[in-house]
Amino acid sequence: MSTPNRVYLARLAGVAVFDPNGDQVGRVRDAVARMRATQRPPEVVGLVAEMPMRRRIFLSINRITSIDPDGVVLGSGTLNLRRFEKRPNELLVLQELLDRRVQVEGGRAGSVVDVAMECSRGGEWTLSRVAVREHTGRLTRRGHLHQVDWDRVHGLGAVGDNRGTANLLAILEDLRPADLANALQDLPDARRNEVAAALDDERLADVLGELPEHDQVEILAALDRQRAADVLEEMEPDDAADLLNELPPPEQDVLLDLMEPDEADPVRQLLRYASGTAGSVMTSEPVILPPDATVAEALARIREPQLSPTVAAQVFVTRAPLTTPTGRYLGMVHFQRLLREPPADLLGGIVVNDIDPLRTSTPLPEITRRMATYDMVSMPVVDRNNRLVGAVTVDDVLDHSLPRDWRDRDAASPSSATHDGPLDGDDE
Repeated sequence: MSTPNRVYLARLAGVAVFDPNGDQVGRVRDAVARMRATQRPPEVVGLVAEMPMRRRIFLSINRITSIDPDGVVLGSGTLNLRRFEKRPNELLVLQELLDRRVQVEGGRAGSVVDVAMECSRGGEWTLSRVAVREHTGRLTRRGHLHQVDWDRVHGLGAVGDNRGTANLLAILEDLRPADLANALQDLPDARRNEVAAALDDERLADVLGELPEHDQVEILAALDRQRAADVLEEMEPDDAADLLNELPPPEQDVLLDLMEPDEADPVRQLLRYASGTAGSVMTSEPVILPPDATVAEALARIREPQLSPTVAAQVFVTRAPLTTPTGRYLGMVHFQRLLREPPADLLGGIVVNDIDPLRTSTPLPEITRRMATYDMVSMPVVDRNNRLVGAVTVDDVLDHSLPRDWRDRDAASPSSATHDGPLDGDDE
């Protein structure tokens, strides 16, 4: 793998990072450039890579042996895993320059769509070229794309409120919701809210579920109330209830009233349960079928793409009605059992009910103990009349068992620090 003399950085976003043995250790998320007091272009000092557990670390450009769109290869397998912190004189190229509104010499206005770094004969990497899409002022035509030298573009030096979101969203669109949430936490608050607001309702709902509570509240507060209600409708009822629980009761009522009644009702029901109980952590929309449904019908139901793996892992069997609270709870069938049975068999003949269901008041430690004891991915929750009202899944238990700030990138571990030391932890 060879390194080209010029590398466009937006094309590196998401590219895998490999150690010398060819094992992947992370993915590129940005490039770090050092601003200079002179008019010389900024020096690229390294890349920011995202490692497992969402930790972002600094990779010195001097420790990288090759860079191309297929991957970035390190010269050493030893990494300093201290969390990356940007210094005052540094620039995160993609985060801070992408979509920046600038002027090219000659007075043409445009937006930055990419930035190239180039290696000199002495081995120094600098930001050398800027791809700028010209603003035409016409709604029916995209502007021309120009590649110009760094020093011919005005508006790159100072961080201002002059950036759009289209190109940044294009870079982030393929990320999983958890990774996109992670990227949003690295943005300044105003920029984060701007990017979040540009997401469609379903995508934003998925991302909110992966953010710390304080970020969820701030993003929701930055939306107008009807848009906020629309996003809450797209969230799973238990996630929406958790988010609303962070708001004052009057604001909860306003947003619930703006939601469609059939979307708001299950959320209202979840809000009634005491915190730390099965009722407060369960999903109110598990897969529910009657006993006369066939195995084939059950398999078709759990194949629906909108279902999470934990929700689709089993079917709950009840008498009518089949929406929570249902008729009498009869038992459950795991998907592996469905795969082993003839498609025409009825669920009533294979239902399992040898494990007592949870009650809405069952505390979280007892839920955890019982799920671990029986190796359960999900457990039914019933009311005093033995009607199914929901199911607690293993991801619900994890979310509520971990510290409240476990999603928060600012809650750094003791090893968190700036990139002041050498990458490999030696004393060079």
